[in-house]
Amino acid sequence: MPFPRASQALSRFTVLDLTRIRSGPTAVRQFADWGANVIKIDALSDDAGSEQPGGPRRGSDFQNLHRNKRAMTLNLKDPRGLAVFKRLVEKADVVVENFRPDVKTRLGIDYESLKAINPGIVYGSISGFGQDGPYHKRPGFDQIAQGMGGLMSITGAPGEGPMRVGIPVADLTAGLFCALGVLTALLERDVSGQGQWVQTSLLQAQIFMLDFQAARWLMEQDVPKQAGNNHPTSIPTGVFKTSDGYINIAATGGKIWERCAQAIGAPELITNPDYATGPARSKNRDALNAAISACTAKRTTEEWVNDLNAAGVPCGPIYSVDQMFADAQVKHLGLAQDVPNDQNRKITLVAQPFTLSRTPSHMAARPPEVGEQTEELLAEFGFGAEEIAELRRGKVV
Repeated sequence: MPFPRASQALSRFTVLDLTRIRSGPTAVRQFADWGANVIKIDALSDDAGSEQPGGPRRGSDFQNLHRNKRAMTLNLKDPRGLAVFKRLVEKADVVVENFRPDVKTRLGIDYESLKAINPGIVYGSISGFGQDGPYHKRPGFDQIAQGMGGLMSITGAPGEGPMRVGIPVADLTAGLFCALGVLTALLERDVSGQGQWVQTSLLQAQIFMLDFQAARWLMEQDVPKQAGNNHPTSIPTGVFKTSDGYINIAATGGKIWERCAQAIGAPELITNPDYATGPARSKNRDALNAAISACTAKRTTEEWVNDLNAAGVPCGPIYSVDQMFADAQVKHLGLAQDVPNDQNRKITLVAQPFTLSRTPSHMAARPPEVGEQTEELLAEFGFGAEEIAELRRGKVV
């Protein structure tokens, strides 16, 4: 039966969602928000009002992760539930899971088992450390990956010890990389006709996100260190005090640095030999930052943002989250979107960060209650009314 689609971009795909917590739902959200037929498989033990990993079902976190989906309950530990799932797999395009690597094999829903049923299935897996190797059975957690992936060693002020990033960056990027991998596999399937197993982990994602910091070690054997609010290589880039708060300034390169010095009313800094070249500015960054701050402290953040931008110097205010959503450009981009719903609830969530001109994404449906569309979905996959009733009586769904 028809249901609200967030877009037409991925509407030809059916995705079975076995994920929980954050990394897996982040991956599947990309498919739901772009119109795929996403079916969230709830365990029979799930409770709409209970505390569970990821918070209560009607809490902001869960709602933001699971919009634009439908849900059914299924007991995968029951052989009859496994048989139901395999019937769904026959007609699906994608399965995404983030169990510990041994769990899916124990349940009989690993890639090889499902490939035998549907050779075209694309199977996305997210784990903490990989599907094999010495750590593969360890439970994964974002902060553990941030630490082992090197991020905490380069985050925070020098000498103050390691610092985690303020968002679960390993979880989120692992989810996005999984979605990218699944989409890549679906494109390849158009040529080969065959599905494949897409694997990523929190540790892999975190290391990839180190980017140039990782390359500094691999290419130059330079171990990056904490730099606080300073950019590790481009000086001056950092946080500077104003008369009513703080401002970010990124004066990278000789020309922009000269424009910055002129704009803050300190042209003498340009000819000062301590700041005349990039290496000199890097070597004397603390003194240079102090000199800039002495200038910026004389005026408000808004005044500096206006004047520095007019001078062609990259800069911006440092917002709290509420201030960020009140910003004119953020409003213009439409990153906060209301979700239509029949429960008379105010649901406003974070929209997709990219747009498509012909098949845009929008908030089409609120996140489903536990197993809300079980009968509807089973019927769509060919289950008859009596079969569904029997599954109910047997506590399989």
